[in-house]
Amino acid sequence: MNHIYDSHVHIFSRQVDQTALLAAMKAAGVDGGVLISPAPEAFADGFPGPTSTKERLDCLLQWTSGTLTLFPFYWIDPTEKDAIRQVRMAAARGVMGFKVICNHFYPGDAVAMDTYRAIARTGKPLLFHSGILWDSTPSSKYCRPVEFEAMIDVPGIRFALAHISWPWIDECLATYGKFLATRKRRPSVSCEMFIDLTPGTPPIYRREALTKIHTIGYEIADNLLFGTDNRAVYLAAAAAKWIKTDNAIYDALDVGPKTREKIYGRNLMRFLKP
Repeated sequence: MNHIYDSHVHIFSRQVDQTALLAAMKAAGVDGGVLISPAPEAFADGFPGPTSTKERLDCLLQWTSGTLTLFPFYWIDPTEKDAIRQVRMAAARGVMGFKVICNHFYPGDAVAMDTYRAIARTGKPLLFHSGILWDSTPSSKYCRPVEFEAMIDVPGIRFALAHISWPWIDECLATYGKFLATRKRRPSVSCEMFIDLTPGTPPIYRREALTKIHTIGYEIADNLLFGTDNRAVYLAAAAAKWIKTDNAIYDALDVGPKTREKIYGRNLMRFLKP
């Protein structure tokens, strides 16, 4: 197998230790991955770290600077008044993508849509949380996968729904199918949806989820991303366990090495730079 990249790693610590992060990733058999900045103010409750745009960008880039295998994603609240300014600032400073959690707004919110269009103009991808949201507020209604149909109206955007939208896995796959069909029926539609396989799915649901994904019959192998929902203080044993679990399921499903290489690394490279 070629490189393994973790597409979903959160920064919760101000104490930057890139050496320890890369060593822990290596211990898990992971070569690098996406690092997500500390949370914006609307999601900062319970998440230690800076909340201003500059401080969050500084922290993110301190974690990722000087290496070619850590990819900085800026976590943005697309409804903030200066969200488009934040997009431009983050892109100018070298972020490789953006992260959004819809915790107090629907994905199709008009202000948020303008921010997504600004992100699309930068050529950077967008990673959404999707599925149940354990944030202690009544917010999961904003994260149903079908709500992300709104992205059809964002020209050129590459976006991923994380966690396979658990527990709405079937709805996530149906939404993915909708995007495939839309692009065939309306060639002018230029958005592209990916699915981030990051858990969300508890172990008892993992086999069912991956079986549905790989047997549904959609053209999907090029649009799957591996991730662990880890943290920059990287939990190597947890990451290694998920890789082992997924590979055992792939063995049972006869998922071949070419498809696994796409899931574990090549698809992320295309997500970042098509």
